[in-house]
Amino acid sequence: MGEVANCEVRRLALYLSEKYNIRVFAQMMTMLRGKLRNSKTFEFYDPGRLVDDDLTLVLYETYPGDARRGYVPVYRFRMMRVGQKHEVGRIELRVSNINHIVMYAGHIGYRVLPLYRGRHYAARSCALLFPLAHRHSLNPLWITCNPDNYASRRTCELAGATLVEIIDLPEDVDMYQMGDLQKCRYRLDL
Repeated sequence: MGEVANCEVRRLALYLSEKYNIRVFAQMMTMLRGKLRNSKTFEFYDPGRLVDDDLTLVLYETYPGDARRGYVPVYRFRMMRVGQKHEVGRIELRVSNINHIVMYAGHIGYRVLPLYRGRHYAARSCALLFPLAHRHSLNPLWITCNPDNYASRRTCELAGATLVEIIDLPEDVDMYQMGDLQKCRYRLDL
């Protein structure tokens, strides 16, 4: 909460304490604190129209995350060819700087259907998401991929990211448990 919100809470507390007895005041303050605590929910922004030549991103889901389970807020988009109804791939923007995202999962994840590979749809889609990422103060932006996924590594380079390192995944990370042993970490300064 900012100083303005704290000031307003103090003014409200003074008003309530003068108007009501202490017991009612205490109950109201408990309720107010709960509402203020819950008001820090994640705010999704309208991404606007995301188009690059024959490619458009269509938002199909926002997920607010679940801190108890370690899930972060996510925007999910379909990659579509302008004027057509079938998707060519998907991309998501993960809005958090928790260690798991920065080190292993990355802020952006994507996949392009095999029929549409080789047209730089993933790199172009990443670039379309940069303003939204910047609006959420994700700077630098991290993108990760497997070391043997040369197409994804090229996508990161085409998007303007720089390879920082190749890291070994810890055994307790979900990606390690699914068979990935290492990740390339690419950094992009917005």
